[in-house]
Amino acid sequence: MPAPDAPVVPNRALITVCAMLATLMQALDSTIANVALPYMQGSLSATTDEITWVLTSYIIAAAIMTAPVGWLASRFGRKNLFLVCIAGFTVASMLCGIAQSLGQMVLFRLLQGVFGAALVPLSQSTMLDIYPVEQRGSAMAIWGVGVMVGPILGPTLGGYLTELYNWRWVFYVNLPFGILAMLGLMAFLPKGQVNAALRFDWTGFGVLALGLGSLQMMLDRGQDQDWFSSREIIVEAVLAGLGIYLFLVHLLLAERPFISPRIFRDVNFFAGLVMMFAVGMVILASSALLAPYLQTLGNYPVETAGLVMAPRGAGTMAAMMISGRLSRRVDPRLMMLLGVLLVAGSMWDMTGWTPDVSQRQLIVTLIMQGAGLGFVFTPLQVIAFATLPVASRTDATSMLSLFRNVGSAMGVSLTSTLLARNIQIMHAQLASQVTPFSRALQTGGAVTRLLDPANARGAQMLDQIVNQQAAIVAYADDFRFMMLTTLSTVLLLLLMRGPKTAGPAPAHAAAME
Repeated sequence: MPAPDAPVVPNRALITVCAMLATLMQALDSTIANVALPYMQGSLSATTDEITWVLTSYIIAAAIMTAPVGWLASRFGRKNLFLVCIAGFTVASMLCGIAQSLGQMVLFRLLQGVFGAALVPLSQSTMLDIYPVEQRGSAMAIWGVGVMVGPILGPTLGGYLTELYNWRWVFYVNLPFGILAMLGLMAFLPKGQVNAALRFDWTGFGVLALGLGSLQMMLDRGQDQDWFSSREIIVEAVLAGLGIYLFLVHLLLAERPFISPRIFRDVNFFAGLVMMFAVGMVILASSALLAPYLQTLGNYPVETAGLVMAPRGAGTMAAMMISGRLSRRVDPRLMMLLGVLLVAGSMWDMTGWTPDVSQRQLIVTLIMQGAGLGFVFTPLQVIAFATLPVASRTDATSMLSLFRNVGSAMGVSLTSTLLARNIQIMHAQLASQVTPFSRALQTGGAVTRLLDPANARGAQMLDQIVNQQAAIVAYADDFRFMMLTTLSTVLLLLLMRGPKTAGPAPAHAAAME
């Protein structure tokens, strides 16, 4: 029989499709605008620094508004909040498409982030509620495809729409998804409970918004501003630390904080948060590193680089479907261990890459990496909620989304900073060996004459070679950092408890599959 917390829900398949459309819409929009930025820059008369606010405004608004999703769902009802957020996100997308100035675009992207922040946690908590325990792994696999594959498909779809039409269609594409999702949920999603007596914790929300907003600003602008040599970054770091510290104190001492502190006392969920943070770091940072590696070091055209990276997404989808099917037969912790080892193994292989690495090895390694991420992500959604009270699910899904997003932002910032610094360090170390006393420059052959540092052409060619070798070493160091980050999560598996064993699936559940 279904679990008592998941009664039989009519039209479950249709609700799933509509929730997935909302998830996919939000996940796509996190990356779809990236490739269109140069085209927006000309249309909106913006500088290179100014146009990045199109991305930053969305990310900051989404980060701040993710935390109170649980409270909003309890106060106004999950269905009501879901419908308002889908409608608001769709309208904000249309406004972005018709924006005529940078100020309008930044304002409308802020609105997109405000309404879009709730879509992923609401769709996840909805699917957790409408599926019984024995089907929850399969449900999370389906949901995870939208979350994981959306950001991967975003740049490809954005580039296609921009090339074929113009950059405004990057936002117009949300209209059919939004209308279908809203009409479907309006018709089929059962009404949730509304607690009008709840009062909002403005103090807690204010200090958390200060901390998250400042942290996101610091991470987004740190590399451009040379980190802590900039007064702006120092101020943002202080505000981020102050805001997060005050929020933690308020969480522990306030009578009714807008996030219930009891969810952090659940060992499974707390360990899941930390693991989700690490997964977020690896997912986005590895993608952000792969594209420039293939294009700048491997000399791949943009289209070819995209095709070579596509098998990573295919590996993720396949692993999610397999892990969803196995969730009733295999301990989720074992599947997560397999996933961690696959990701770490792929990163170890990448530490030995050179620009001459074969496409076959590239594709095999990326498939293995994608499969590893899939084997971690789906079981993690199951085990993180295995021992958590039903009433805490929406709060918990919003926290899980928040930790994934913050982890992604920190992963990209850390790896890009390490890459830039290590290239400089390795360039200095390698250049110190290029002297008239170096045996490589004393052979007297044609190569020596070509690379003679005494003339401008030879010095330029030598510098290019040193730069390339320094970049190869720096990328390898980044891949090694991500490998160690991934392996460290194995310790979290020891803290987790397995979910309660469910009985055999009932006839109606088996028929759905």
